[in-house]
Amino acid sequence: MDDHPGAPPETEVATLLKEGADGDALKALERLSRAEPDTQQACFRSLKATADDQPELFDGVLPSLTEFLENSERPTRLTAAKLFVTVSEDAPDSVVPVASALAERLADESEFYYVRARCAEALGYVAVDYPDAVTSPEVVADLRIGLEFDRPEVKEKLAKALAYIALGRPERLQYQVDSLADHLRANSELVRYHLSTALVGIGSACPERLTDAREALVSCLEDESRYVRGRAAEALGLLVDTGTTESFPQAQLEALTTDEEFVAKRARFALSQHRGEDPSDAFTGIATRNAIRAQTADIVSEIQTPEGDGECTHCGLSLPNAGPPLCPGCGTPL
Repeated sequence: MDDHPGAPPETEVATLLKEGADGDALKALERLSRAEPDTQQACFRSLKATADDQPELFDGVLPSLTEFLENSERPTRLTAAKLFVTVSEDAPDSVVPVASALAERLADESEFYYVRARCAEALGYVAVDYPDAVTSPEVVADLRIGLEFDRPEVKEKLAKALAYIALGRPERLQYQVDSLADHLRANSELVRYHLSTALVGIGSACPERLTDAREALVSCLEDESRYVRGRAAEALGLLVDTGTTESFPQAQLEALTTDEEFVAKRARFALSQHRGEDPSDAFTGIATRNAIRAQTADIVSEIQTPEGDGECTHCGLSLPNAGPPLCPGCGTPL
């Protein structure tokens, strides 16, 4: 960056935002666009740290940050995308005006897969509160098709975005139920959890659509993940209200009433629905989108393995604690 008095180039933009000097921050971003890649990436890491605590500071500068999503340097694009994820999680309204830029990165098949994954994740966070901004047929199609062909690391973020769309505007996915159900046997527990969550979200608004996923949901009652088993039971409880004539998996659900509490409570909910009992306070928060949204972050954190605690600062790949000297994702020395 050009010589500029005050904070070091790596922290200049963050410092100006904290001081409320948005105009000067925008000028600093112009200089940043001409800086060396290492400086750009260090600046974005500084901005992400700021966004962790004060995401609202970015409301006026995000449009200027989108140009870095098309930077020639892959690590710069990734660190920029990760900043958008951080802001969108706690200040999604700030990201609404730039959602189209994130959607363009998601749709670009030539883009580095981790950049596309992070853009999908950011769009998902926005979708919960502002679904109309990100749930165009094109975006939904990119997310759904990506489940078929993308890398496993990307599929987890795509599934997460679909789950959040289902929590924000479930009607947008009501015709995708059979496609989502096809991936409930994915190797990734996170993919299975997010998609079973998406189906509960859809079922909360359009329970009749879950008929297309019934067989897959019954199979999920035997999933190794308690969170997938629980969501499957939850969805089957919603399906009861549709009056479907297909057999109800009563024996399997009764067996799950002695499972771990997350599963047992939802199995009891499904059985109660099957018996036509009046809603009970014991089932408060089950099959409601607000409750699911509140639970998901903690559940995902628990599902993620300890090996996922570290990640490459250049490409975002999760790394084991005793990892290799080079990142297997981008080849950068660690």
